Amino acid sequence: MQSVSYMRDVRLNEWKNHSVNMFAAGKDPIAVMLEKASAVALNAQQQGWAGPPFDPFALAEHLHIPVVPNSDISDARALPVGSERMRIEYNPNRPRARMRYSLAHEIAHTFFPDASEQIRNRVARGNFEKDEWELEMLCNLGAAELLMPTGSLVGIQDRAVSIDEILELRKQFEVSTESVLLRLIRVTNEPYILFSASRENPNLNRYKIDYSIASRSGNKKLPANLLLPKDSVVGACTAVGFTAMADEEWPGVGRMRVECVGLSPYPETIYPRVAGLLRLPDSGPLHAGGIQFVTGDATKPRSGGSRILAHVVNDATPNWGAGFGKVIQQKWPSVQSAFRDAWLKNSRMHLGDIFFSKPEPEISVCQMVCQHGYGPSDRIKLRYAALKECLEALRDKALAEGAAIHMPRIGAGEAGGSWPLISALIDEVLCASGLSVTVYDLPNRQKLKKTQRGLFDEKP
Repeated sequence: MQSVSYMRDVRLNEWKNHSVNMFAAGKDPIAVMLEKASAVALNAQQQGWAGPPFDPFALAEHLHIPVVPNSDISDARALPVGSERMRIEYNPNRPRARMRYSLAHEIAHTFFPDASEQIRNRVARGNFEKDEWELEMLCNLGAAELLMPTGSLVGIQDRAVSIDEILELRKQFEVSTESVLLRLIRVTNEPYILFSASRENPNLNRYKIDYSIASRSGNKKLPANLLLPKDSVVGACTAVGFTAMADEEWPGVGRMRVECVGLSPYPETIYPRVAGLLRLPDSGPLHAGGIQFVTGDATKPRSGGSRILAHVVNDATPNWGAGFGKVIQQKWPSVQSAFRDAWLKNSRMHLGDIFFSKPEPEISVCQMVCQHGYGPSDRIKLRYAALKECLEALRDKALAEGAAIHMPRIGAGEAGGSWPLISALIDEVLCASGLSVTVYDLPNRQKLKKTQRGLFDEKP
């Protein structure tokens, strides 16, 4: 998973909610939710779900979840239909942005294995168990990922962003403030920590950290169980949309800039949650990872040291007769032979699998199986969710070996994928972990055909 830190006011083994523990199966529930929502979004984009803004009604249709209006409910709710299926009802009289968020929140509820056992309501108050906030927090995070998935926020990675600009982006993309904050923290190169806090005690104006995520350049962590100072400006966000800013010193973190805003409360409380950014003082060089574009031959990876050359192959045949695979086959026949032998040994390769071979002392070649089938097709053959799995395995290998990564514009040729989305995945999986990635274009490369018109603007 992406190299960011997920921290809450409870340790991993202290999650209380039964649904949450069943869903996470012993792993970090926050990481599992973000991974699940990301996979759902990528699979939907595979089928043409486009944005921004990304339409949760279209996503529900893609997931075969019926959505029906019901003016008698407060916001939205997920109801069991039969033993396994779900239906979502929503109040059509709510503001558009609220409707979108409520629907995405309920879609996240359907990710839980016991979702069909009870009705899940998004209401202002209700008769909830004490640990219900854990479930609601995870669904808030899932909704944020669904409404603003990978690739939907570009162009602001290398500059500071104020809370006022966050609120403007919220309007522009028709998403929640939390959605913008979560996407920003995963793409920015600035030294930020995203935090979400709620009142420790409804009768006291004292806030505790629910979760926090450090940016790739954030070099500090919020301590577990952190109780914020009584005089923190966090307490000034007494209503949804109220903002506050100040330079403060928090225990275990030190002096930093705090910018925050009030968010919708958890269902069992009337007091708003507060989310915002902590900007840490600059403390050294910028984050090392990044994508470098060069003109040249990818089979002659530049610089020295340990290098991994990665490319995409399909799941239908072990033989590469077209695209970059054919180039690899011609230069290093042993790589094709090794892959074919592994294919036959395992009966075949499946989407999400990777395979490494070493044709030269300092060069490894990585096949990423994330193209479904081969040959002419009107449909995109690249599978984005499988590509992300492959990139995560490639990341782990490169970090273990201290290797730089080289590649052509993977997935954007024969596989027909959207390069802006592919490059966003490369950035968030590989570069966010400090890895250097070099992407090669041939001198006579023609401009890539945009296979998903309107998905994202083409970037160099």
